[in-house]
Amino acid sequence: MSEPEQNPGSQGRPPREPIFLLPTAVTVLVGILVAIHLAATMVLNEAGQTQLYFWFAFQPLRIVLAPQDISVAIPLLWTPFSHAFLHGGWDHLFVNVAWLVIFASPVVRRYGAGPMLAIFLVSAAAGAAFFAATSLYSGAYLIGASGGIAGLTGAAVRFIFQPVLYAQHPETGQRVVLGRRLATLREVFVNPRSRFFTLIWLILNAAVPLAPLLMGASLGIAWQAHLGGFFAGLLMVGLFERKHHQ
Repeated sequence: MSEPEQNPGSQGRPPREPIFLLPTAVTVLVGILVAIHLAATMVLNEAGQTQLYFWFAFQPLRIVLAPQDISVAIPLLWTPFSHAFLHGGWDHLFVNVAWLVIFASPVVRRYGAGPMLAIFLVSAAAGAAFFAATSLYSGAYLIGASGGIAGLTGAAVRFIFQPVLYAQHPETGQRVVLGRRLATLREVFVNPRSRFFTLIWLILNAAVPLAPLLMGASLGIAWQAHLGGFFAGLLMVGLFERKHHQ
């Protein structure tokens, strides 16, 4: 029997591995964030950037001014969500993209693109609500994806630290991987790994307002958006878990 011909150049080479192992939905969301920031910095002039932030950043002061002029409040219909797609600089964007890749990926793989995006957007809005509760009269703007990503972090914490569950196939007897189950809120704080991660994350964010007392300068971090988004994701992920197992 003749042997099949082989390409001499391919002998001894391991099969190619993909460079990026990210879920498509995460790659697309990262691409959108990068594209918007590219347009904001490379296409728009200073006046255009001012208009971009005026119309799409979240500003709690609009709530206070609404009784005087209702038109001022119209952007509040979309800015609790749109602020998550704007960033103040490349360093701000890169930190958020790295954080997004780490925590959005397991959420997409478990629930799919739709639930991941829903958690991201609802958590961004929850973060905006927490920000408004503490910055109502300050005139400050909120921008950045960190509130939405904090929600994905809270969602992922519910399962990534749980032990992998196995079952035995009834016919073959082989061990089958079932995955990690969703922990209850109590179990998040009982499991040593998830408890440590959650407490450190909460303490670091809660300590941000104390930075001026300790360091003499503000860190410029919207800790309120982080906390609001985190709790939103931590709580709402259970909605998708039921559909996940149907």
